[in-house]
Amino acid sequence: MTGKDLTTVKRIFARCGLAAATLMLAAMPAMAEDAKVDTGDAAWMLTSTALVLMMTVPGVALFYAGMVRKKNVLATMMQSFFITALVTVLWMVAGYSIAFGDGGTYSAYVGDFSKILLSGISENWDKPFTLGTGDGAVAFTIPESIFLMFQMTFAIITAALITGAVADRMKFSALVMFVTLWTLLVYSPIAHWVWHPNGWLFGLGALDFAGGTVVHINAGVAGLVAAIVLGKRVGYGSENMAPFNLGLAVIGASLLWVGWFGFNAGSAGSSGGGRAGMAMLVTQIAAGGAVLSWTFAEWMIKGKPSVLGAISGAVAGLVAITPAAGFVLPGAALIIGLVAGLAGLWGATALKHALGYDDSLDAFGVHGICGIVGALLVGFLSYGPLSATTAAPDGSPGGMEQFIKQCTAVGATIVFTAVATFIILKITDVVIGLRVSEEEEREGLDVTMHGERIN
Repeated sequence: MTGKDLTTVKRIFARCGLAAATLMLAAMPAMAEDAKVDTGDAAWMLTSTALVLMMTVPGVALFYAGMVRKKNVLATMMQSFFITALVTVLWMVAGYSIAFGDGGTYSAYVGDFSKILLSGISENWDKPFTLGTGDGAVAFTIPESIFLMFQMTFAIITAALITGAVADRMKFSALVMFVTLWTLLVYSPIAHWVWHPNGWLFGLGALDFAGGTVVHINAGVAGLVAAIVLGKRVGYGSENMAPFNLGLAVIGASLLWVGWFGFNAGSAGSSGGGRAGMAMLVTQIAAGGAVLSWTFAEWMIKGKPSVLGAISGAVAGLVAITPAAGFVLPGAALIIGLVAGLAGLWGATALKHALGYDDSLDAFGVHGICGIVGALLVGFLSYGPLSATTAAPDGSPGGMEQFIKQCTAVGATIVFTAVATFIILKITDVVIGLRVSEEEEREGLDVTMHGERIN
């Protein structure tokens, strides 16, 4: 592969930068057989993959565990830890193929089974790989093993985020069945829509740099549906359900903040070209802005700035900048962060109280609401040159046309996720039963589900 060819590949990477995937909007012929892996890109993607995995274990595990009551700390950690293992195997067996198989008649909506059990991974294992076939094939500068592992970490954290909405009351066996079906039937198809070159939202031109629709809206809406179907926790609204250990939650939120650089900057798919650096910068700015807006708003409303509010604000800003990270400049990132902090506070307090659902740890209030905020705002705030290519010199500038595309992507994700999640929950309820008994819930899931307790 010549230096000129490599430059062309990186330019295409710069056009799209998808968190979990294609990282390109322009079609490109397959690389020559003697093409070499770009070691700089490979090193950055390996690092980013490890950072994203850290976001779930220990990040989400500690963040969620610190916010539940003492009797459910171990059970909450177990959910994130076990999901990491479960989704790893599911991704190998079929999830990756459904998300990134080329597909046949329905290739705009779902992948095929050509990559079941990672079939074909041994071919050219040390060479750059090509996603897709024919005129629509897309060439990468990294091996497929890195690409699919990066994608796997996104599938893992998306499933783990849902558990925040059903904390304290869902059977562990039901969670295992639900996550299995949901990962294969909901997450993987939506990932295909957005990040595979054949996906219909990809073709539409909807922008999602690192998972606003695929990860956060998807997980948030699924969590909301699950919280409604399971019903409120015993004693909700009348008993003290204060967090057991906010120190654990702060550590978890801090790990999420650091890991998010792999999430967003890693989605550039390359260590060069400046886009990864810009994605990292705007990620930090949005998080900072959201902490300030959430904290000061809460300070004004309640008279005191809470630690829980500050860490929730950070997550809100990180969520909102995720779909926009590779498409906006620092000024736009600050706007997104400030808006996200206020939106997250509203979603976790006023909205939840007004509608009366029990989203235990605000999976929808923060991830769902702020994912929607970020996905819509990038429609107006996107800076065209960041995604420009030779074929599309204007890139994807913000404006009404792009905003409509974003609305389409957000609406499609909400409707599909809500309907499919509801069906999967009902199936799981019939087969296993979703919720623990009132006695088990009062005693705590640590003992009743796992036979252990924290000292």
